[in-house]
Amino acid sequence: MLLAHPQPAALAPVMYWRAVFPGRPDQAHAVRAFVATLLPARSRLDEVLLAVGELVANALRHTRSGQGGSFTVAAYHAAGRTEISVTDQGGPAGPAVADADELAECGRGLRTVALLADSWGWHGNDQGRTVTAVFAAEPSPTAILPCPDSGSHATAGGR
Repeated sequence: MLLAHPQPAALAPVMYWRAVFPGRPDQAHAVRAFVATLLPARSRLDEVLLAVGELVANALRHTRSGQGGSFTVAAYHAAGRTEISVTDQGGPAGPAVADADELAECGRGLRTVALLADSWGWHGNDQGRTVTAVFAAEPSPTAILPCPDSGSHATAGGR
């Protein structure tokens, strides 16, 4: 008797890239170009690019990376899920979502990331931190919920 064996499901390719950039403001454009080149057909690419730009701006503004140092950008993509991480050289305070005055010119970076990404989080210490934003193929229904007032080490569900 012959039995039919089901064919294994095709595995989605896993892609991972990493690059180190000098800690200068002009590198934000280079990072966005790097990510856009790697993920040209990615749904939600505009959201991913805006989030990575905010993460780079935070690394440059709030850590030693922006004081003559460097930072690393990693992009991971598999099965419709994209993770973008920025690793800096550390600073005095950890990343946190802040309430910016409506006329303030800064202070909305992580709030923007929290609203765009399906989840985000960070790990590290004053010697170096990695902040990661995660994007599913389609936005999570909870992504439209308001952000809590403070950041944390692990966030999910539209934060």
